[in-house]
Amino acid sequence: MTTEAAEFARARSRIYALLAAAFDGDVDALAAALDEGAFERLAGLLPGDVDTTPLARSDVDREALQVGYDNLFAVPGPHYVPPFASAHAVEPSAEAFESDSRYHDEGEAGELFGEPAAHAATFYDRFGFRPERGDGIPDHLAAELEFVSALAEREAELREGDVEDADVTADDLRAMQETFLDQYLVWVDAFAAKVADTDRAEGLFAALAAFTRAFVAWDRGN
Repeated sequence: MTTEAAEFARARSRIYALLAAAFDGDVDALAAALDEGAFERLAGLLPGDVDTTPLARSDVDREALQVGYDNLFAVPGPHYVPPFASAHAVEPSAEAFESDSRYHDEGEAGELFGEPAAHAATFYDRFGFRPERGDGIPDHLAAELEFVSALAEREAELREGDVEDADVTADDLRAMQETFLDQYLVWVDAFAAKVADTDRAEGLFAALAAFTRAFVAWDRGN
């Protein structure tokens, strides 16, 4: 059972790491996963009908993939969908903020580095985690996915007995992942819906966001 639990945690960690890379603009990692048919295989394990048709492709044009990512998630413009939780908040932060963001006015919901970012950063600090992904934005989707990946990998190591004198148990880490999914990654639904409305040409990133939403929902229930 311990071995199976460790393998399950590590598999989850790898999937979260892949999704973190994809939403951080790592087109090489995304292209490799597309070439291997990774999303099609994984979707088969998820309940419901997850349409991976736009993700079923090989010989991906990496330059086109980078342009598509930048237009959606990196460069503010008519097709821009902010990939961080604060932008999708429905209520403004309780405290005043300063931002030169183009897509909100001060005092309105949707600020850069709003309360979701502060809360995520606080959660990271509890584990000494420093995101390498997410462009320094704590509530960036890539950073949050990377965090869950790191917790799941640590859980796997503990279940395998590879860590001595750990401050937390494997069950503690699994519980922390569940808490983070329940309290922090709930915004992925709104994000995926917005990407679906915006990415109507090829729909690759819309399908990727929908897959991410489905995977997080599935993991939340396991």
